[in-house]
Amino acid sequence: MATDGEAFRAVMAQWPSGVVIVTTGAGDRRHGMTASAFSSVSLDPPMVLVCLARGTRTHDLVTRNGTFAVSILGKDQAVLGSRFAGRDTDRFSGAAWQPGRTGSPVLADAVGWLDCRVAHAYPGGDHTIFVGSVVAAATPRRVPPVLFHSRAWSQLADPLPERISVADTGLLAVLRARGVPAPRAAALARRLRAAGVRVRLLDLYGGAPSPGDLDPATASALITRPEQVTAVAAAGAGVVEFRACAPPPRHRPDTARPRTAAGTGAGGRPQASPGPDAQAGIQAGVRAEECGALVRAARRAGMTVVGRLPDAFAAGREEYVVAEVARLAGLGCDEVALEEGASPATPLRLRHLLQEAAVAAGDAALRVGLRERHGIGLVNALVAMKSGVWRFDTTLGGVDGALPAEDVLLLAGELEVAGAADRAALVAGAAELERSWGSASPGRARRASETDSWTDLPGVRDGSADGPAGHPGRPADATVERPGRITDRADERPDRPADRADDRSGQNHRFADRAHRPHF
Repeated sequence: MATDGEAFRAVMAQWPSGVVIVTTGAGDRRHGMTASAFSSVSLDPPMVLVCLARGTRTHDLVTRNGTFAVSILGKDQAVLGSRFAGRDTDRFSGAAWQPGRTGSPVLADAVGWLDCRVAHAYPGGDHTIFVGSVVAAATPRRVPPVLFHSRAWSQLADPLPERISVADTGLLAVLRARGVPAPRAAALARRLRAAGVRVRLLDLYGGAPSPGDLDPATASALITRPEQVTAVAAAGAGVVEFRACAPPPRHRPDTARPRTAAGTGAGGRPQASPGPDAQAGIQAGVRAEECGALVRAARRAGMTVVGRLPDAFAAGREEYVVAEVARLAGLGCDEVALEEGASPATPLRLRHLLQEAAVAAGDAALRVGLRERHGIGLVNALVAMKSGVWRFDTTLGGVDGALPAEDVLLLAGELEVAGAADRAALVAGAAELERSWGSASPGRARRASETDSWTDLPGVRDGSADGPAGHPGRPADATVERPGRITDRADERPDRPADRADDRSGQNHRFADRAHRPHF
């Protein structure tokens, strides 16, 4: 006995499927409908099939025209899918449609589209199975598709990456500005690299050469001219970074503060670190016409090339940033870094931009440099991971306002995402910074008291230093404890959360405020 229609529909409702809009015709004779009965048939030659109900206008027009197009909908296009599934007479309004090679309209911002000529038409009960030969195809956007399941619209959960990596792009600049002895800074950088972190060793203000026994891929240099490539390669760097010049934004923070010595203001008092965003107006960038020569020089030297876009998440710059991502990728950059600047990155803006930038980047990898603002820095890091980004620019302890490397790795660990760096070593390093400088860092990852693997830094516990900067005579291994602050003795306060929200109003920036980062 045949199965009744209701039982059949109930079973098929349990089968999740993507959703497409099948279109045909041109001009005022175009028409389309939503369908889920769509599948590939052949790769060579490329062929697909759609099943259309007899008696529908789309079925009749496909039969008459001998052509059809299929536009695969993204998760943000369910409303459009509903419109084409109903009786709306103006279905094509409010969306970007363009004629395909056959004349059938395709959705310009679909997840993907196929333009086809009918090769076969087979009867299939109350439907006709149209097999089409694909004559043109494109994938305009890389976003998750919309799904139809249990007679309702749905979507895939955004997948997390299998692993993440972190680079430190700010610590050594802060150490130099604070006057930390070069051997101590070099030892810290070496341990970061040994822990699996890529460290910016050289920038426009100098830096220490890279030890030859470590992997050059863990040492980067920020440069501005092609002729600098040879020098930084000889110094042991395996990665070249450069910032692309940005057009003047509509609003620029005042960065023309008078400075005395690096890291001090009037009277020699410590001055707040502005971070890379506030320096946008005076940051050295590479002009568009010089970027190609710099990339070619670095690639000839066998180096990884990272093109950087400052203040990438500012409102109103999406089109410019996406175009720049495509340009830098086209020049041959291995990675394109998007830096949060004076305009804070919001989760929604971050999400939208990364989806567009991922398509524009092509084979180049995206990385992001996020900052901790209003307690949503790690929220933005999660959004970036869910958007397919797994490379992060950070700073140990967050001492320049960037996301702390150890906190990003903690987040990844809680999500069961592997980290390419040894988080325990980074936590120990951040704790050592706090002990030696006498200030708690903005990083909120819980410090484990038993991780003392960094305590052999020169001048930290060997008595060669008088004490941390600003605290002459104070023991370098003294634990810093302040009300409401994180200490390295977290095991003594197991019931206390490590990410107290009441520290976000300014205390968390005390560490950065005492270390004026030089303008790059």
